[in-house]
Amino acid sequence: MFQLHKPPLSKSPSAPGSALVLLLALATVTSCAPQQNSAPQATTGSAAPTATSAAASPTGSAASGSATPGSTGTAGADELCGPGSAINFDISQFQSSPNVDNKWFPLKPGMQYTTTGDVKSAEGDIKRTVIHSVTGLTKVIDGVKTQVLWDRDYAGDELVESELAFFAQTESGTVWLFGEYPEEYEGGKFTGAPATFIHSLDEAQAGIAMQADPQINTPSYVQAHAASVDFLDCGQVFKQNEHVCVPTGCYDDVLVIDERNPLEPAVGHQRKFYSAGTGLVKVTAVGGDNQETLELAKIEQLTDAKLKEINQEALKLDQHAYQVSKTVYAKTDKAEVATETSVPASSPATGDSPTVQPGY
Repeated sequence: MFQLHKPPLSKSPSAPGSALVLLLALATVTSCAPQQNSAPQATTGSAAPTATSAAASPTGSAASGSATPGSTGTAGADELCGPGSAINFDISQFQSSPNVDNKWFPLKPGMQYTTTGDVKSAEGDIKRTVIHSVTGLTKVIDGVKTQVLWDRDYAGDELVESELAFFAQTESGTVWLFGEYPEEYEGGKFTGAPATFIHSLDEAQAGIAMQADPQINTPSYVQAHAASVDFLDCGQVFKQNEHVCVPTGCYDDVLVIDERNPLEPAVGHQRKFYSAGTGLVKVTAVGGDNQETLELAKIEQLTDAKLKEINQEALKLDQHAYQVSKTVYAKTDKAEVATETSVPASSPATGDSPTVQPGY
């Protein structure tokens, strides 16, 4: 579904921007030694179906994990997240048109997900709401056509961040994050987008948002790396077959990813819970100064008219980015409308669709 990278530390966040999303605060990279043992040992949980559980078991089979190195691969690259974590990016492995249907991270145009929770800190608690809209837009980055996700992040009732994030999937099923453009707001006024990063520009590197076949007891992987904005997210499969209940229902066979930011360990360590066929359903904090908890509160399939509105608003954000980020974002191709027809969510193995609430 989506990916979040950092909680807002206040109503005027200044840390690097989101995705999965749960989405998103994440010292310099050169001073960061690989974190070989910083992630807890992975374990396998137990899934105990209940009468209220939603159909969320895995659908189909997944191919191998990350793209293999090719002519554009990065063999011999730094292992930023520990042994076995070198980024192996191969442009030839990506689909010609984005179709992100990884069962743990589906991005179907017209789907909208709302997560709610709070961030606890020394300054007090802040209520948080994030609206994740899967647009019908595509954007070409370094020759790869990516799908555009639009996130709106609220502290209380106040918008603090509006972000575009870009994802593409390899033929084998691994989803990669190609960059983010997170606009920040304070008191309803735009303050900038200092955490912008785009793969291949200013030495930023795409990373794995979700593996095709995530398994416990496997190495950590880089979710994205942008030294210019001190961004480095590391993921590792922590648990499988978990049972989780959130406002949208109960989910079986949940995958748990341990996510950390070695550059800022005090604020960048979370656990993210993914349900097969739905995506991200929960985020919890492992430690740090800001304790964030988010849960999936609403799943919606937008009407075609609403998707058209979402597309237009995301296009406005894309256009504004060319004025704001002239040294990075302005070097990219403009986003384009690929579809204005809302696509039904893919069904879990039972054939039932996720709970959907019309409109928004």
